[in-house]
Amino acid sequence: MITFHLRYTGTDGSARAFAEEMLSSGTVSAIRSEPGNLRYEYAILLEDPETLLLIDSWADQEALDYHHGSPIMEKIVMLRDKYDLHMTMERYISAEENPADAGFIRR
Repeated sequence: MITFHLRYTGTDGSARAFAEEMLSSGTVSAIRSEPGNLRYEYAILLEDPETLLLIDSWADQEALDYHHGSPIMEKIVMLRDKYDLHMTMERYISAEENPADAGFIRR
């Protein structure tokens, strides 16, 4: 699994407006239905309400490559430009669960 944390930062509520339009336009639903999409969720950061966090997970690189080549990406880029958002990104690749972490995880 490949997971991204993308932070979209704007001004005057533009990050939230971006997420709302992504949802209302059906773009988020379309992304979630793409082959290999495991998670696509937005959250507003409590300590920085002008920043939106996207948690975006894909089954593998092939699914991610499909997404990046899809027409949906054009829509995302257009909306990102419309709301003048700036981004940072972190990429994580899942590893085997570490037994040492088990004591810290509440299931």
